[in-house]
Amino acid sequence: MSRHAPFWMYDVARARRPSFPRLRGDQAARVVVVGGGLTGAACALTFAAAGIDVVLLEADAVGSGMTAGDAGLLREGFAGSFHQAVSNHGLRTSRAAWDVMRRGALDFGAALRRYGIKCGLDRADHIVFTAGSLEGARLRRDYQTRHEAGIEGSWLTPAAVMRETAIDSSGGIRTAGATLDPYRACLGLVAAAARRGARVHERSGVRRIRAAMRAITVVTDGGSIRAEAVIVATGAPIQDLRALRRHLRAEHAYGVVTAVLPAAMRRQVGRRSAALEDASEPGRIIRWLPDHRVLVHGAWQPEVGSQSRDRAVTQRTGQLMYELSLAYPAISGLPPAHSWDGTDYETPDGLPLLGPHRNFPGHLFTYGSSRHGAALAWVAARLALRHFQGDATKADDALGFQRIL
Repeated sequence: MSRHAPFWMYDVARARRPSFPRLRGDQAARVVVVGGGLTGAACALTFAAAGIDVVLLEADAVGSGMTAGDAGLLREGFAGSFHQAVSNHGLRTSRAAWDVMRRGALDFGAALRRYGIKCGLDRADHIVFTAGSLEGARLRRDYQTRHEAGIEGSWLTPAAVMRETAIDSSGGIRTAGATLDPYRACLGLVAAAARRGARVHERSGVRRIRAAMRAITVVTDGGSIRAEAVIVATGAPIQDLRALRRHLRAEHAYGVVTAVLPAAMRRQVGRRSAALEDASEPGRIIRWLPDHRVLVHGAWQPEVGSQSRDRAVTQRTGQLMYELSLAYPAISGLPPAHSWDGTDYETPDGLPLLGPHRNFPGHLFTYGSSRHGAALAWVAARLALRHFQGDATKADDALGFQRIL
């Protein structure tokens, strides 16, 4: 029987999960981070390491939201088509965005090692492939646009994809990357932030953000914090930020982890050294776990109402297992061991919206889909620090609201 719980959080014993107090009373800080997922944790550590007094507020438990059900990829670029980004925003903006993401991914991996955070960080290339001839032509065009722009990556012929993945395809794009346990990474970042003076409060959902001329006041049920700036690292805007909802589309994503593959199955599924994504189903990830299980993440759809979520998880679990068996017929019949869902938020053009918004002084935002992988958390944190310190770069503008306003 499949357990309906986010896999990464379930994999950590409850007794080993950290616990932080609720916010009580009125406090002051220079910066408040709202949201205790991977992005909020990265922001808290980045600001604390810079010597800035910071408070992290999480409505539930640290890392218990989308982070606990993420695919755990560290991409050196964004999900989706670079060619389409160039069509939408031009070559200069698109190339700047991809360069920021690549540097962020490399820096994040280095930071995890530097802080001694044990989260299963391991190199794993990312292969985007497709089977159809039309989709293959589009993927080849995307690679050509990347190549001409100097974006890292290599083209794989159908034979090369077959050698790597044991999947019949029309070709693919290989990019460098890594895999990790996003929940353990989040816990490690929060612990490192706390050691550097960050104050962390769980079960402290934010009810209001009041902006005045010289300060921001963040209000919870138990208290408030007066600060110079607030970093909004939640998926959805809270009530006071409802005007931004037009920039975000709520979606549900689903994940499955299979039972252990028997040795006979393992011999028929390729090298199992790269994370795989089907370009015809963007966001559907096949990832091989160290203990010979398979994680499949995807089956995105518009947000499902609370009364229908359990039924949707069951239906989407079956869909993901069926799609896995189409890619790997040898796996047919392997049962799922874990399945879960999570609420994510997509922007109008698919790229993140990071930094300030002209209508919300004192606010810094970190909106972006988890499709882009864990490196986005570090990119958002470093960009927020640059804006707070007045050191924002031209490249940062490529990921800001001005791109769509």
